[in-house]
Amino acid sequence: MAPLDANGLKVAGVVAFYMVSALVMVFVNKAVLNNSPDLPLFFLLVQLLIAVILLHISALFTKRIEIPTLDVKVAKSLVPVVSVNIIGLVFNTLCLRDVEASFFQIARGLVLPLTIAVSCAHTRTTPSQKVVGAAGIVTLGFMLGVAPSKDLPVSAIPSTLSLIYGVMSSVFIAIHAVLIKSSLPSCNNSTIQLAWWTNAGSAVILLPFVFLHGEPWKLIDLYSNGAWDGRVFLYGSLVTGVFGFLLCVSGLLSIKVTSPVTHMFSSAARSVLQTLIGVMAFKDILTTNRALSIGTILCGTMFYTWLKSRENSPASQAPPRRNADVELGSTQEERVGLKYDASNEKH
Repeated sequence: MAPLDANGLKVAGVVAFYMVSALVMVFVNKAVLNNSPDLPLFFLLVQLLIAVILLHISALFTKRIEIPTLDVKVAKSLVPVVSVNIIGLVFNTLCLRDVEASFFQIARGLVLPLTIAVSCAHTRTTPSQKVVGAAGIVTLGFMLGVAPSKDLPVSAIPSTLSLIYGVMSSVFIAIHAVLIKSSLPSCNNSTIQLAWWTNAGSAVILLPFVFLHGEPWKLIDLYSNGAWDGRVFLYGSLVTGVFGFLLCVSGLLSIKVTSPVTHMFSSAARSVLQTLIGVMAFKDILTTNRALSIGTILCGTMFYTWLKSRENSPASQAPPRRNADVELGSTQEERVGLKYDASNEKH
């Protein structure tokens, strides 16, 4: 096996960093939501504010962290990506609260075909048949996971509303993944600046809904109730705030260094790990359907990785060619003024 070049190591490092942050994030999130199911929006708001504070603290110690200046023009240009981000986070949080961790991770497999569809609609291109095939395998895994199973107890069957939360979460995550690259030019192509705008803007949008949902008063009631363990919420908020900061930065880097489609495939692989850990940590039920679902999603991800490794090998890059799969990323970059060599674009 040929050793990875510097660019390959950078991509692998960014994706691994993203996956580790995401794994810690989801399980602590689940623990806090189990402990405080009535405070999902307030919990999310605290995470966003901690991430913004950490960005400012980090900027004091390194010049690599550059906090953007407040600019109304930039803020208006980032409204779409910030709005889509917070909507997706809210649906994601509500879905995680209402379903088992194992089912939640299987449901996230739907993000991949949706990302390809959004990319194609945005760039007006058609993905290659091989990419469609890989996406089809992942989609099959998702369908196996959500199919009714007689092995599931009533308590483990997701409600219709939780399924809606999951589908809407996948839709907005897919749109957000595509919008990030087109939003980077507004932030001087800085993922750190975009991270700041995303977290700060999302907190501003979310704040009034926290009060409309009455969560500050619910928090007071819970605090007055001696049966509620506030330490879980406090420590969980701190941990998820820190890792939310890491996840935001690493997720943005993952999409900038690779592409939305590759980012979603790495998310699918991470979802498989989350499902297995969820079964062990939260004693979720792993039925035959869900086991087949995990295996099928993993096979689709591995197939895509194999395809990309062949396409990016030296033999396949001479001469370079532009196909519909490449244009899923490169055409989008060209439209926003970011020029990349199509033969070196990683997907």
